[in-house]
Amino acid sequence: MKAFVTAHSAYEIAPIDDRIYGAFLEHLGRAIYTGIFEPGHPAADADGMRADVMELVRELNPPLVRYPGGNFVSAYNWEDGVGPRASRPTRLDLAWHTSESNAFGTHEFTAWCKRAGTAPMLAINLGSRGLEAARNFVEYVNGPLGSAWGDLRKAHGHPEPFGVKYWCLGNEMDGPWQIGQKTADEYGRLAAEVAKAMRAFDKSLELVVCGSSSSDMPGFPEWERIVLEHTYDVIDHISLHMYVTPENTSLANYLALNQKLERYIGSVAAVIETVRAKRRSKRRVTISFDEWNVWYPSRLPDRAVLAGEAGWPHAPRLHEDVYDVADMLQVGCIINSFIRRADIVKIACIAQLVNVIAPIMTEPGGPTWRQTIFHPYHLASTFGRGTALKLAMTCPAYDAEAALEVPWLDIAGVRDAAGGFVTVFAINRNPDEALELCLELTGFGTLALADHRTLASNDLSASNSMTHPDAVTPRQGGGARLDACRLTASLPPLSYHMLRLRTAG
Repeated sequence: MKAFVTAHSAYEIAPIDDRIYGAFLEHLGRAIYTGIFEPGHPAADADGMRADVMELVRELNPPLVRYPGGNFVSAYNWEDGVGPRASRPTRLDLAWHTSESNAFGTHEFTAWCKRAGTAPMLAINLGSRGLEAARNFVEYVNGPLGSAWGDLRKAHGHPEPFGVKYWCLGNEMDGPWQIGQKTADEYGRLAAEVAKAMRAFDKSLELVVCGSSSSDMPGFPEWERIVLEHTYDVIDHISLHMYVTPENTSLANYLALNQKLERYIGSVAAVIETVRAKRRSKRRVTISFDEWNVWYPSRLPDRAVLAGEAGWPHAPRLHEDVYDVADMLQVGCIINSFIRRADIVKIACIAQLVNVIAPIMTEPGGPTWRQTIFHPYHLASTFGRGTALKLAMTCPAYDAEAALEVPWLDIAGVRDAAGGFVTVFAINRNPDEALELCLELTGFGTLALADHRTLASNDLSASNSMTHPDAVTPRQGGGARLDACRLTASLPPLSYHMLRLRTAG
């Protein structure tokens, strides 16, 4: 089986926004407590931040991290997470039926972001609260001294504004599971007024308005149209969320689900253009895909917690999915989709970053390790920054429930003109046959094969764990050949590849 791909230096999609390699942390399960924050841990610093986790986060290098939710934010009082820790209240979190100590809040998160080398992206509660709380929150975070909230921030130990640029206006407000669910008109009107107030404070803020919670919601895509008609002139991005699962489906269909994700992106892009045309606007609203990942809904030994049968535990183990090789391939396919839609997707956040459906896992008091999905995320974040190339491909395909004519090869190309590299990320979806890749590259000058890394296993169910943290890890690939401007490589069944070419001239 062969796949023929052509890349030409003159044919590009768009510059890739580094923020597509972002991440998400919510006050859910052990994402925060015993995740990134564990006072008393041998690796914790003086402020309780786990340095071993920080090292892995820096390795992934997310340009931004969204916080504090998620469903959690829709009943969150931001004031609970500031000020002296001893006086912060413990609240009952209705989203996940747990207790929240508020030992970790805005000051701790922004300090953690600074040390991790990432930017904070804060979400505002537009479920149980509204305009006044949002206005006060942004002034507390970014306001100058001499203002009431700026002076309170100083009293809490941080005289300088935090300078947070990215703000999410609520979370999944169309969801019946959400505290303060709203209709599209209710939410659109509120979000517009909050955005106007935030713009009055600082016109340079980047604001994200809620889209549908998924493309399967009954209101999709009418929700997007109504919300954008309220907010188009005062926001920058509209959010998309999608979780995929291999449960109750075939492997072939599972690995085709990024085709559904791309249709989702395409549909929202069309709605954006429709509203833009209707308003005769020169503004270009783009997409923030700020929750995405693989999720196993039935893998929930924690159902008793979510059902309220365990009382109100603090930071219990929730949604700690263990990822295998198939999930690793899926994450690679999804990131390829974001690269191919670099024209409209400007922010994306893997959900979540630590312990909760996450690439990074920890054991309380113990070690941390990389899940299988860490690796395609890391390779793309490291080598996938530049400009997305428009690739022409001829490849055998199959029909799946998610889409028809799904090519066995999923591929994305990136040109780093400044660094002098062309990189391709290639996944062979076929479970039985190797795929012979033939890639013609034109207009890039003299080429040399600089690197080839691959992810694969003879055991599709293989996963990493505390006792076997490197069961699945990248290794040097073999068999790739470069003949002038033609790259050929044999891609084994169900394998992921990063091929990097140095350019000159």
